[in-house]
Amino acid sequence: MEAELTALAMSGATTLVQLMAGDAWATARSRARALFGRGRADEARAADAELEEARAAVVAAADSGDRAALAEIESRWQARLLLLLREDPAAQAGLRALMAAAEHSTEPGTSVHNTISGGDIRGPVIQTGTIEGDLHFG
Repeated sequence: MEAELTALAMSGATTLVQLMAGDAWATARSRARALFGRGRADEARAADAELEEARAAVVAAADSGDRAALAEIESRWQARLLLLLREDPAAQAGLRALMAAAEHSTEPGTSVHNTISGGDIRGPVIQTGTIEGDLHFG
């Protein structure tokens, strides 16, 4: 069981750091926050601050090509994840969900391309998944 937890923590840390370095972080952040927050608001706030601090370090290291710094950050998150998985077996499902979401967000062909055609468009064009509330133009 320990070997499985260690392997999951290693994969999770790699995924987490990759997400922090990329555009998918905006959507993955809430999953990571929930994973480390464990349903407690105070822990979620602390995790959010820690995640954002780590993200800034990851972006800086990635921009400068500092692989050693990235490896160190990944190692710290591996240890943090392993501790979390040992303390809370239910966290395995959350970590697996985060990793699955990362796989889908980086698959080739998942980008969106929109084309508007068919005449003279004289008004706003909105692309959205959800609009809450009223929408008024003009």
